[in-house]
Amino acid sequence: MKLAIRTLGLAATLTVAAPVMVCAQPQLKVEGTEFVLIMAGGSVLRSADLVGATLRLRAGGEDIDVTIKSVEVDLCDPDADGRSLGFPIPNGRGGFDLTCTSGAVGKCVRWGYRPWEERPGGPPLQALHQACVHMARADYGGDGHGATRDGTLIFFCDRFGIHACGQGARMAFEAGWGTGGATCVARPRIPENISLEQLAERYPRLKPRLGRAACTEASAQDDPTALLFNRSQE
Repeated sequence: MKLAIRTLGLAATLTVAAPVMVCAQPQLKVEGTEFVLIMAGGSVLRSADLVGATLRLRAGGEDIDVTIKSVEVDLCDPDADGRSLGFPIPNGRGGFDLTCTSGAVGKCVRWGYRPWEERPGGPPLQALHQACVHMARADYGGDGHGATRDGTLIFFCDRFGIHACGQGARMAFEAGWGTGGATCVARPRIPENISLEQLAERYPRLKPRLGRAACTEASAQDDPTALLFNRSQE
């Protein structure tokens, strides 16, 4: 049986294997990274209950069928573990987006920067998530132009202790990161993709904050706008 689902930003149809009595429109929403289907009779099905169901999502005028093979959906390019998985996250407008474990947004969620969990007095998870996405993509200018390479290893930490800073990674310091992209850059992650000279030309705000002398791990941590710090292999 197919149940029409309404979300903000995505239209969906859910195919359910078991017979269901439908008297009104069911509601599909997302809590954390979990699908929650509220049936017409008031019963609630969560991601684990929906294994085997198919979501028909309408995005950009096209229908995409997504089968929930486990508690995550099979939709994406393989991640570092070889898994082609995605999961839903709240979009802040009452609906949800699907993100991949192989993508920057999905990585930052799995690393603990979940913007919907921000609480008064706690770490600024929305800002940390935004900074993390820039860091994962090597988006130094914060304009969506990433300069990383798939499979590149990095070590990172944040000033709030979600991931503690230390001396464990034998890598060279790369950059500090804030909500607008890099706060300073000691060295580009992939020099073949972008150079310090190109960064200075494209992003004038970074010009005095480029190079190993201008951007050390200590100086980056002294900058209150920097939320995360990373090292990468030379």
